[in-house]
Amino acid sequence: MKMYLAGVGESDGYLAIRRYYMEIPSRLIHFLDAHHAPYERLQHPPRFTAQELAEVEHIDGHHHAKVVMLKNGDDSAMMVLPADRMIDFDKLPSLTGRRMTLASEDEFKSLFPDCETGAMPPFGELYGVPTYVDRTLADDDFIVFEAGTHTDAMKMNYREWERLAHPVVADFSIGSGRSSAA
Repeated sequence: MKMYLAGVGESDGYLAIRRYYMEIPSRLIHFLDAHHAPYERLQHPPRFTAQELAEVEHIDGHHHAKVVMLKNGDDSAMMVLPADRMIDFDKLPSLTGRRMTLASEDEFKSLFPDCETGAMPPFGELYGVPTYVDRTLADDDFIVFEAGTHTDAMKMNYREWERLAHPVVADFSIGSGRSSAA
């Protein structure tokens, strides 16, 4: 699958449009296929936030698994949580063993060279990054996540994703979505 990005620039006094193509990372497709993991590919117009993607895919924001990258010095962590929730930074030291801050795109984009910035799939292990998932997603039967581009997503059974991604499951979010408290 290819993604279309248009960049606008001037060439010889004329407005020129440059086209760039980005595909779903082959390492992701090969990994899922090698593990016989069922998934559904979804295509949509370019979207750049988790809530926008949930809206265009016509799913509840709670089913969209957004990726938030955190850092502490040279260490990075991939946090996966529902689009309708936010990270509670006060809970992170007990989870990660240190204080973590939000990583800027410039600080993490080199970790995901085959992905568009901000569209990395929630498989940190494929990129050498520890993955944490908020417990509120564990109650879902399926999740939808960005698949390396801003026009491709995947729908997958949550338990299958958890089996393959090997995340640390913990309570680290707050927000308007379902509570993780029983």
